[in-house]
Amino acid sequence: MKQLDFCVLPEEDGIRLDKWLCGKIPELTRSGIQKLCDDGAVCCRGKAVPKSYKVKCLDSIAVTIPDVRALDAKAEDIPLEIVYEDKDLLVVNKPKGMVVHPAAGNYEGTLVNALLHHCSGQLSGINGVERPGILHRIDKNTSGLLLVAKTDFAHLRLAEQVKAHSMTRMYEAVVYGRMKEADGTVDAPIGRDPAHRKKMTVTPLHSRTAVTHYHTVCQYQGFAHIQCRLETGRTHQIRVHMAYLGHPLAGDDVYGPKKVIRELNGQCLHARTLGFVHPRSGESLEFTSDLPEYFTHFLGTLRP
Repeated sequence: MKQLDFCVLPEEDGIRLDKWLCGKIPELTRSGIQKLCDDGAVCCRGKAVPKSYKVKCLDSIAVTIPDVRALDAKAEDIPLEIVYEDKDLLVVNKPKGMVVHPAAGNYEGTLVNALLHHCSGQLSGINGVERPGILHRIDKNTSGLLLVAKTDFAHLRLAEQVKAHSMTRMYEAVVYGRMKEADGTVDAPIGRDPAHRKKMTVTPLHSRTAVTHYHTVCQYQGFAHIQCRLETGRTHQIRVHMAYLGHPLAGDDVYGPKKVIRELNGQCLHARTLGFVHPRSGESLEFTSDLPEYFTHFLGTLRP
């Protein structure tokens, strides 16, 4: 069990407690913070406060994070492509089709199951029993580089880089249509689609800031090969932003056209470059993953 203590600044006066804590503890989800509030683990001046409490200037907020429960997910001997590893962290090249963490319908065969075996259970517990060590996630049908924390020390410091948008996260994708502008930035907030709860959408309501910078690598007949650099990391961000521009990702059966390119088995999206400062040594590290065969094969079928 650990306790985190915070003090409300003058400019933060009046912010709802759970929203305010999201900015203080970025490694926890808002739902996770709300659960801590519901469990009485968030106190103001020694008294438990609800998630809806509006913080006041100079309030002292204490958050008690319970010890990690034993993980229900089992370790599985699943081959992993480890790009880098030391005692604090590892970078893994996730294949297309692999789910990152256990959830309804996917309790086995996930990246977490594989990591539990590879690391003998030694993963950061900050994100709880469902997502040990997971700092950021990529979708099941997105391939590429993923950063995993093995220690709480590494997790906390890497989470600070995620919050500060100082990590380099570069993706490559194939989208529908020819890009009118070779380079650009999409600065459009993303939130849950009220009409389709499993989808995200660009909306000013109940949303969070989302920024994607894109560069066109090559134009084809009816398609374009692009690079996307994430400034923020919202759920489905690249998929939503490119669809918003009128250039949905090839193979995307959620945000793309009804006639999906089935042979891609999901969106043509690869997390190619990942860069960050090592939490212990302070060394700047950057890793690049080759485009996978499904991606290069599809490019080979396109006409300039």
